[in-house]
Amino acid sequence: MTLRELAPPLAGSGHRFDQERHWAASLALRFAKRDGATRLIQARHQGPLRVQRPFYPEGRQEACHIYVLHPPGGLVSGDALTIKAHVEQGAHALLTTPAANKLYKADSQGVAWSQCTELEVADSATLEWLPQETIAFDGSKGEQRTHIDLHGSARCLGWEVMALGRPASELPYLSGRIEQFFRLTLDGKPLWLERQPLDPLHPRFTGRWGQGGATVQATLWAVGMSDAPAAIEELRNALPDNPRWAVTVRQGVLLLRYLGNSRNEAWALCEQAWKLLRPRWIEREAHIPRIWLT
Repeated sequence: MTLRELAPPLAGSGHRFDQERHWAASLALRFAKRDGATRLIQARHQGPLRVQRPFYPEGRQEACHIYVLHPPGGLVSGDALTIKAHVEQGAHALLTTPAANKLYKADSQGVAWSQCTELEVADSATLEWLPQETIAFDGSKGEQRTHIDLHGSARCLGWEVMALGRPASELPYLSGRIEQFFRLTLDGKPLWLERQPLDPLHPRFTGRWGQGGATVQATLWAVGMSDAPAAIEELRNALPDNPRWAVTVRQGVLLLRYLGNSRNEAWALCEQAWKLLRPRWIEREAHIPRIWLT
């Protein structure tokens, strides 16, 4: 899983975006520090995207926990989701989801879906982006974009876990195409740019030089780690000793990658890494969102 240069918006990628069947939903959140605590000062939405009330399980002066809700529970042909979050100076927000996100099979016309996540973190602010996993059904077609813009001494830790197909139901991911784009910048300068096509008909999907037939992948990133080499050593000593994951640091971005066939293993790896990194990263113990336990 090497870094790949982010490509421009797709043209001729095989995706069909039908404007007459374009069902948009959006959510825009803004967090600010008020009276020593992080407050959700703006929550604008269109369509089936909502948030529950803010939670403060770590204390009123600590992180503001937010659950992003998408009642349909997944994306179908024509869906277009946009999630935006801005964390102002000195604020600290943790965003997660109540359940796995599902990417359903494209309709008979092959119309694609799209999902865009835009996160902006101001100087001295902190953001944790910890959504539950995404499950792509056989035949799913769409595009995922994640853009993170950091400023000054902003700190950001997050992950993305993708499971292709439903092996337990003997329904592997045999057709479809998902394009993933990731862009992380600091003061407008790129730190990490990546594009990844997930196409089961491409040789890369099964080739040992590419996906290698793996059905689950995960990436955890952390920016603002004061002692990344020591953090990497701790992860290597504490996490399960197997060849399905690796960790490194590039351009000040700590990157942990998983490539295997178990979404439970991938999720457990990311969660354990977060628990180990958080005290080093922001000098606070990890506090598991209650929604993960329901």
